[in-house]
Amino acid sequence: MKTEKAALVLACIAVVIGIGSTYGPVKEMLAQLKPQTGLAVWSRVYTETQDDLRTSIESKAAKLNSPPVDATVDRVWKAIPGYNGLEVDVEATYRNAKLKGPNAGLKLLYRQIKPKISLDDLGAQPIYRGNPAKPMVSLMINVAWGNPYIIPMLDILDQEKVKVTFFLDGSWLSRNKELAAEMLKRGHEMENHAYTHPNMSTLSRARATAEIQKTQNLLKESLGVTNIWFAPPSGDFDQETVDIAASLGLKTVLWTLDTVDWRNPSPDSIISKISSKAEPGTLILMHPTASSSQALLGMIRGIKAKGLQLGTVSQTLSAERVLPADVE
Repeated sequence: MKTEKAALVLACIAVVIGIGSTYGPVKEMLAQLKPQTGLAVWSRVYTETQDDLRTSIESKAAKLNSPPVDATVDRVWKAIPGYNGLEVDVEATYRNAKLKGPNAGLKLLYRQIKPKISLDDLGAQPIYRGNPAKPMVSLMINVAWGNPYIIPMLDILDQEKVKVTFFLDGSWLSRNKELAAEMLKRGHEMENHAYTHPNMSTLSRARATAEIQKTQNLLKESLGVTNIWFAPPSGDFDQETVDIAASLGLKTVLWTLDTVDWRNPSPDSIISKISSKAEPGTLILMHPTASSSQALLGMIRGIKAKGLQLGTVSQTLSAERVLPADVE
């Protein structure tokens, strides 16, 4: 409103000046005015506009700025990752907005602030979920069977622009390298599900080490993947399992929410369960089964409808912040 009034004033001045250049009395009147008057109007308008811009940026920053959240060991959920803080750079945003002009739209420039305690600082701990402040969910697909359903599931994931984490049984990988390569080619994360799908807690230390390490090596040799996550088959593990995985550079990850798709529930029941229970930081366990293959599209859309993003396990468990649309 202030800008519109100023524009009207300036337009009037322009008209008067135009008339004054032709008609004597008006010309003489204008000659008596101080030449700085018009400049003063411009200066006031410019200052008011810039002040409004800065105020708007500061107001948005106050709503978005958040402190970092440290990683912690929860009594129930065990290791929970930290979450970066967010701080809008008001001065940089202000300068950038002035440079681009009012028609470019306001984009807030920011810096992320890392927490003092990260997941790496917690030692060898199992992980069941991401940080509850991070609006992201991950689909964990354990693969030891179910080949007929993998390509249809990959096609749905492509359609919905979703990336997941496949945890591969090593013996399956050794027989299905081309199919695994296709999964990798489509941009999905490939991780470790031991070699022969054993109950890890029942194994000797040497055997447990071999189960994890053999698949770790195979992932590297056949797919060029540097393995960072280990998912114990059937969710069976003990602290020694977690320690062995850590000694091989891997973090042990389980799940928050289970589709129980190996029992062949109806696709609708899976969709209803996942859509209603998924929340920020949820890790969802599934397999390439008929039930999950048919439920996958509905699960994804149900999760998205709650305002949650879907990412890989690495993305969900990272401290990297999920940013609002007007922040870059």
